[in-house]
Amino acid sequence: MDFSRFLSDDFEVKSWVNAAFRAVQQEAPGKVDAHAATLVMKLQLFIQEVNNAVEETSHQALQNMPRVLREVEVLKQEATFLKEQMILVKEDIKKFEEDTAQSMQVLVEIDRVKSRMQLAAESLQEADKWSTLSADIEETLKTQDVSVISAKLTSMQSSLAMLVDTPDYSEKCVHLEALKNRLEAMASPQIVAAFNSQSVDQAKTFVKVFTEIDRMPQLLAYYYKCHKVQLVAVWQDLCQSDLSLNRQLTELYDTLLGTWHSQLQWATQVFKNPHEIVTVLLIQTLGALVPSIPVCLSTAVERMGQETKLNKLLELYDATIHFAKGLEVAMLPNLKEQNLVKVMELVEAVYGPYKPYQLEYGDLEEENLLIQISAVPLEHWEVIDCVQELNHSVSKLFILASGAIDNCIKLTDGLGVCGLLKALKALFTKYTSDFTNTLQSIRKKCKLDDVLSDSLFQEDWTAFQNSVRIITTCGELLRQCGDFEQQLANRILSTAGKYLSDSYSPCSFSGFQDTSSAEKKSSVKNPWQEYNYLLKENPSEYASLMETLYTLKEKGTSNHNLLSSSRSALSRLNQLAHHLAFDSVFLRIKQQLLLISKMEGWNSGGIGETLTDDLPNFSLTPLEYISNIGQYIMSLPLHLEPFVTQEDSALELALHAGKLPYPPEQGDELPELDNMADYWLGSIARATMQTYCEVILQIPELTVHSTKQLATDIDYLINVMDALGLQPSRTLQNIVTLLKAKPEDYRQAAKSVPRRMASSIGAMRGLEC
Repeated sequence: MDFSRFLSDDFEVKSWVNAAFRAVQQEAPGKVDAHAATLVMKLQLFIQEVNNAVEETSHQALQNMPRVLREVEVLKQEATFLKEQMILVKEDIKKFEEDTAQSMQVLVEIDRVKSRMQLAAESLQEADKWSTLSADIEETLKTQDVSVISAKLTSMQSSLAMLVDTPDYSEKCVHLEALKNRLEAMASPQIVAAFNSQSVDQAKTFVKVFTEIDRMPQLLAYYYKCHKVQLVAVWQDLCQSDLSLNRQLTELYDTLLGTWHSQLQWATQVFKNPHEIVTVLLIQTLGALVPSIPVCLSTAVERMGQETKLNKLLELYDATIHFAKGLEVAMLPNLKEQNLVKVMELVEAVYGPYKPYQLEYGDLEEENLLIQISAVPLEHWEVIDCVQELNHSVSKLFILASGAIDNCIKLTDGLGVCGLLKALKALFTKYTSDFTNTLQSIRKKCKLDDVLSDSLFQEDWTAFQNSVRIITTCGELLRQCGDFEQQLANRILSTAGKYLSDSYSPCSFSGFQDTSSAEKKSSVKNPWQEYNYLLKENPSEYASLMETLYTLKEKGTSNHNLLSSSRSALSRLNQLAHHLAFDSVFLRIKQQLLLISKMEGWNSGGIGETLTDDLPNFSLTPLEYISNIGQYIMSLPLHLEPFVTQEDSALELALHAGKLPYPPEQGDELPELDNMADYWLGSIARATMQTYCEVILQIPELTVHSTKQLATDIDYLINVMDALGLQPSRTLQNIVTLLKAKPEDYRQAAKSVPRRMASSIGAMRGLEC
């Protein structure tokens, strides 16, 4: 039997018992009881053996305990003895130090004296060496061997370092510098020849020599001068050619970029810091150009026409951008090895000539946009031509606006956003002004402000149809303005958002942001992407830009007010177009209504007066003026049908944004505003009724017959309103009530109407209220 399984950590009784009986059940199923008895007996014997083993082990452990305790006691005594010995050794050391302190001080003084003597001996040797070298240097200079002369001068320089405290040290320094100058003058022709011929070996020799004599800046000056002269000569040749300035700049930049690659390859073999040296070469070259790039730009801009100034400037800047991108791509792989201060100076040298124009971008763009929009014709002799030009002008307007965003990004990399917003505001202001003038011109052409008291009634819906087209144009303006404003916000944030730090807060002092320590420790920044002319040149505008970017970032690009004033101006245009359309419809009605107070039949006796006063009202028929008005109003739904059936999102937007005159009276049932036709019909009906009431109150006198006639006319208009599902105004209902009241009942009827109205109607009828 295997009892080792009892020792395992995952021992399970059931599994062990099942395993013990499994074999017996297969071999001899009838002997299970016997096997169980045998298994129990073996387990009892095993338990007894385990008990014996435990007892024996315990007995041995008890016997060994005294010996362990004795050994622990001995170890403790030995530790105490060791501690006492260490105390004695410490005391001996302390006593030795006290006894030998004086001797050690003497040894230190002796060592110090020895060091001074050695230093004095070395100084005497160097002084003697200086004297020897000074005496031999003239002969050495006659050899014209630069390497040998350099070695002598290096030795003299080392000797001079030991003679700092001598009285004639300054004179020796002047003498050594004079010798270095003689060496430099002697070697200058060879240096120039080596740099011009691009001889690597000779250049390395001079680098070694000038490094030893601490004259590397002078050697680099020769290097810069040699190549700078060549590059400046190339530029002067270009300036004297017949090429345009754009082409001249492109040729110059191609030459400079080629110089960067060729000189970097050569300088890598000669100098220790080739990237910085070639960078400085380009900086000095750009600063030494005659005429300078800023002068060339200024001259070219002065010669440009006002309408082409910005576009020509962008073309020139595009050539510069192409050059800058080429340099950036060339520098980027080894940016960590670059002197970032010098790279930033190069960035300033490349972009610097355009800084004045970048700072004036807002004015340049505004001037450009106003010239462009002034070239868009809106006014024409024929009304239909005006309407078509207004419609075509929408796309031209937003093409100009989108182009302004592109110009801002190209010229300022998003830093000119404040100027862009100012220019766009001027653009929309000019456009809305021209649009408004055109609407006024259309009003005059349609004679909407000239209400002629002509009895001849003619329906003419041409003006209204043109007005609806103008309303549609206004809707397109509003729609495209919303889309453009969203596009503007997105492009501003995506382009200029890189200038906004996560730590920026508009509440911070002066509105500027501090770069967090985490950002400072981050990867090396690219100076070509960090160029920011606005921060130093115009801090207040930069602060405004940061506030704008912060607002866009916090509130989202869909919740902004970048063009709020322009949107309001376009909404006012839409309102003017609504009034134009309304007046074109209401003009015919108003002409008929103004005839009422001038009719002579109201206060004079006519055929009707000879009839009996008891003639029933139904025998009277509405007069021509009110019949014309009623028929005209009944035809309105047909002409307003495009508002319902035409699926035009621009028209729908404009109609919902615009407001009509003569809104519903307080307490009246409001028309279904979603149904624009009903809304317009209701406004025109209310205008008709209000104007009708006003002209009725201007009638000086009414006879009995004319009173009944006027009441009949009003009833006819009320019936028209009922037929169209419109509610007559309370004023009109009060007037007809007073007109229908019998003389003896007039005082009672007047109690339910305003006193002034009752007095006016009573005076017309010759009644007292």
